[in-house]
Amino acid sequence: MGTVFAPTDGGCPDQTAAGTIEGMKKPLLQLVLFLACGAAGAQPVQIYGRLNVSFEALRAAGVHAERLSNNRSVLGFRGSEDLGDGMKAVFQIEGTLSPDTGAGSLAQRDTRVGIEGPWGTLFAGHWITAYNSATSSLDPFYPTTAGYMNILANGAAASTDNVSDVASFDRRQANSVHWWSPRWRGWSLRLTHGLAEERPAGGAHPSLLSLALVHDAGPWYAVLAHERHHEYHGAGTADTGTKAALAYTFGTARTTRLALIGERLAYELPGSRLARNAAYLSLSHQAGPHGLRASLGKAFDGSGAGSVGFVKGGDATGALSATLGYDYTLSPRTSVYAYHSRLHNGANAAYDFPINGAAALAGSLQGAHLAATAFGLRHNF
Repeated sequence: MGTVFAPTDGGCPDQTAAGTIEGMKKPLLQLVLFLACGAAGAQPVQIYGRLNVSFEALRAAGVHAERLSNNRSVLGFRGSEDLGDGMKAVFQIEGTLSPDTGAGSLAQRDTRVGIEGPWGTLFAGHWITAYNSATSSLDPFYPTTAGYMNILANGAAASTDNVSDVASFDRRQANSVHWWSPRWRGWSLRLTHGLAEERPAGGAHPSLLSLALVHDAGPWYAVLAHERHHEYHGAGTADTGTKAALAYTFGTARTTRLALIGERLAYELPGSRLARNAAYLSLSHQAGPHGLRASLGKAFDGSGAGSVGFVKGGDATGALSATLGYDYTLSPRTSVYAYHSRLHNGANAAYDFPINGAAALAGSLQGAHLAATAFGLRHNF
């Protein structure tokens, strides 16, 4: 998806493709013209995006509410330059959009600059970690209120660094360097290093290391991923996330996919250690324009003492999540969807929806049962 702006002889995009540009006063439109014309020079730039909005009826801790939710709509620019000898320079600038409120930020999502060659791709920027990206495609409800981060990864850190979120393993990491290996017989390796730029009080030098080994060939998809957060909870500590995933696509037309993910998170806290296991199962089936989706997730009780994010030690600290959904494809770019999602907390647990959470509406979620029914429209361009 996306529109490619190829410069004309004058170095600017063809106005028949871009639409009229006379009288553009809005800063965002001026930026689009700058990137497509002045900044592009002699190389094509792809402009792409996703608009994803849903009407939701929410119930949490006895509170009922209706709302319009933005499900991580985006606007982005990307391209590459041939450097010869099998090498390319690659870049991407991706920002947030909020169709419901009009808010947005230019480069708050996946943004990078790097080099691609026979040895793989090396880049730096603000990008999702290898651990995050390895299994996100196995969530049929991403990126909505019903996403799998309500059970896995201990929340969603859409834009973070080594100190602004010390809980989540579903991260888009600032100041990070990445290497993606070439694909070999269906196997590939991805590495992420979040540099130790922050200096919190107490003498810690926090940093991040994330890796994922992925096999994607034929009907099978398999993942083994590990992420280490160095000194996120003080000098000498280390938090780890480890997960394995397996998915199989059925049928000659590959219309049905079953996926299973298992994850263990462990946190070192001052004077204690906290760990939690979780599992997630998803099923997707496509019959022409009709898509059926289902998921079931279980966060088990935490072991050890203390709490980090949604993860707590002790009895009745787990949660159960279940979602049923339906998509109807109107065109290759546009679809409508509906789903119903339920999240049941144990008596001492306070899990929340990962995107568009309910805590701001209901206050304390300890022991609460949450439900969300959504009707949405998604358009990619």
